[in-house]
Amino acid sequence: MSTETRRYELRARAERQRQTRDRIAAAAAELHEQQGVGRTTVAEIARRAGVTRVTVYSHFADLSELIPACSAHYMAQHPMPDLQDALAVTDPHERLEIVLGRLYGWYRETEPMFGRLFAERALIPELDAHMRQGIDRLQQDLAEDLAAAFRRRGRAATALRVLIRVALDFPTWRRLSGEGMPDDAAAALMAAAVAPRAPVSRR
Repeated sequence: MSTETRRYELRARAERQRQTRDRIAAAAAELHEQQGVGRTTVAEIARRAGVTRVTVYSHFADLSELIPACSAHYMAQHPMPDLQDALAVTDPHERLEIVLGRLYGWYRETEPMFGRLFAERALIPELDAHMRQGIDRLQQDLAEDLAAAFRRRGRAATALRVLIRVALDFPTWRRLSGEGMPDDAAAALMAAAVAPRAPVSRR
């Protein structure tokens, strides 16, 4: 067997392994969205992916390995909205409202998955650890960025950051949505609650 033939076979094998891994992650993500992480078995994942349970375990030894792969697959299909232009808006109140509006729209799109994940995280340590490193950290960093502009205008640091963090949270959006509020109205309400605009002078 030539060296070139051997290299080709190794590349082909690696590609088959990658495809199998992706298929397992996709199957698991679909099941997690439909019925939750806690109720999804390895046998169900294997059946949906068209592989054996042994194959699933050979790629993902446990939930701490499977959940990040599922998350990457899901996020590739439902990417977080681009916020760069929103974060460049000069007025901090307007900036916050735009960011919230985009996030709330994304939450509506991802509600079937996020609703289950937020409900289960307290019961599944691996899921909670992943969410702490993922969406929790993202929201925390975003809250810091949004609060910084208000602090430059004299607002108290800690209370403001906490309020913005609450406004950014998925459960906050879900409660507002459950009350029948459209996403843009919910974003405007929370932005006003966090940072009321100064009244316009009528002199």
